[in-house]
Amino acid sequence: MSFSGSDEEKKIANASQNSLGVYNSKNESDIASNAEEATNIIDKIGLRFNAEIRGVQRVPEDRRVDTSLLSPLCMFLSPNLAISALSTGALGPTLFGLDFRTCVLCIVFFCIVGALPVGFFSAFGMRFGLRQQILSRYFTGNIMGRLFAFFNVVSCIGWNAVNVIPCVQLLTAVGPMPAWAGCLVFVVITCILAVFGYKTIHLYERYSWIPNFVIYLIIIAKFSQSKSFTWGEMQGGTVEAGNVLSFISTIFGFIAGWSPSAADYTVYMPANTPAWKVGTAMVVGLSVPFIFAAILGAAIAMGTFTNEAYGAAFESNSIGGLVYEILCGNNTNQGYRFVVVLLALSGIANNLPGSYSLSVSVQSIWSKFAKVPRLFWCIIGNFVSLGLSIPAYYVFEETMVNFLSIISYNVSIYLGIALTEHYIYRRGFKGYDVSNFEDRSTLPVGIAGLAGFLFGVASTVLSMNQTWYQGVIALKFGEAGGDISWELNMVFAFVGYNLVRPFEKKYFGR
Repeated sequence: MSFSGSDEEKKIANASQNSLGVYNSKNESDIASNAEEATNIIDKIGLRFNAEIRGVQRVPEDRRVDTSLLSPLCMFLSPNLAISALSTGALGPTLFGLDFRTCVLCIVFFCIVGALPVGFFSAFGMRFGLRQQILSRYFTGNIMGRLFAFFNVVSCIGWNAVNVIPCVQLLTAVGPMPAWAGCLVFVVITCILAVFGYKTIHLYERYSWIPNFVIYLIIIAKFSQSKSFTWGEMQGGTVEAGNVLSFISTIFGFIAGWSPSAADYTVYMPANTPAWKVGTAMVVGLSVPFIFAAILGAAIAMGTFTNEAYGAAFESNSIGGLVYEILCGNNTNQGYRFVVVLLALSGIANNLPGSYSLSVSVQSIWSKFAKVPRLFWCIIGNFVSLGLSIPAYYVFEETMVNFLSIISYNVSIYLGIALTEHYIYRRGFKGYDVSNFEDRSTLPVGIAGLAGFLFGVASTVLSMNQTWYQGVIALKFGEAGGDISWELNMVFAFVGYNLVRPFEKKYFGR
């Protein structure tokens, strides 16, 4: 994955201000003013509280005032230090039966692999001032671009629902609280912050990682005192290979799952910001905190095999119960219970980006939806996730693994198509003309995108490994199976897309 160098940056930045949208033209100014003029009661209320009411409308260059590289660097720093990252790492030993060394290797390598496409797509937001799922129409064609926008809405809502669960587990461990009440608390707080939009989310993510990091240091100290850690035994064989593949799919889904939203978080950055700097900052901000939190999760999960109290706590209340037992099990200090509550609130940081992106992704599906305020979609999407989180609370591990794997299936197909279009058919940033992104006649029809998608679906059916279905390839790795779908999906989508795209360009000219 490569990003443009400094000389090319200047050329492309100049081109983007000319051929890719005349920022100083009357039309562009009108778009900007219309995007910030409240025309309905919801937006009027939003403006009263200084909330961002801009939806999928393009951000003109004179409105791109976010010049700090801390924005892409810190965007996922807090989300990836949340309890969900700890939970993901803990799946390695507890669900897949992997030893600690194997978990570390999987976490480090495939976290970076998953972060690269997120960093790549983040550069498009500042380059063109468009949301990721509007850009999808240029990557995958008009038909599939809208369908991928729908998939991203489902992913954001589902992830918000799953991510709430370990946070509620922590709260219920501290005191008697119904699961539904805990879910409601998190959804309401997340919804309020997400409604305020881009600036508020970036500000929150820039600082909310600090208490999480301090709490993890406390967990390390307390866990070390228990002397419960074990390295486990590294094993080989078909079953072990299948478990490694399934764990890798979960990690990839957690990290690369942000790819269909990446550009949303850089649209207010100037077009001439070096793409390689934005991409690198995003990759570092994604990888470092997740590697730290996931490895810690794997380490404390290893303690469930040697410490009966830890094992019982995990059995009764999953990762939330385990963390509570480590911090509060052998003492009566109320300060540790406050620490547990504080860690539970880390889930807000993880749900904020998804809450923001689902609202603009809904608007990307259909022009009629784009007329409905972003604030409205944000509120509706969060309460749909509330309805999903309550039943999922009782089957957390299976829900999390299945959902993250499904995200990886969708994302891998998306990557196989989008990267092919960008590098082979558009030959980089210079191949885009997004001056009139609402004009369907300027977009690829999407037949090739549909073909690539169907090839990817075929690959998924053959190689996915879920509790409710196992593909024939997945079953080659023993009775438990092994999920190799996201790797094959990229290849299948690449082949299907290239079989059709040359004919689409020839007969439709776009």
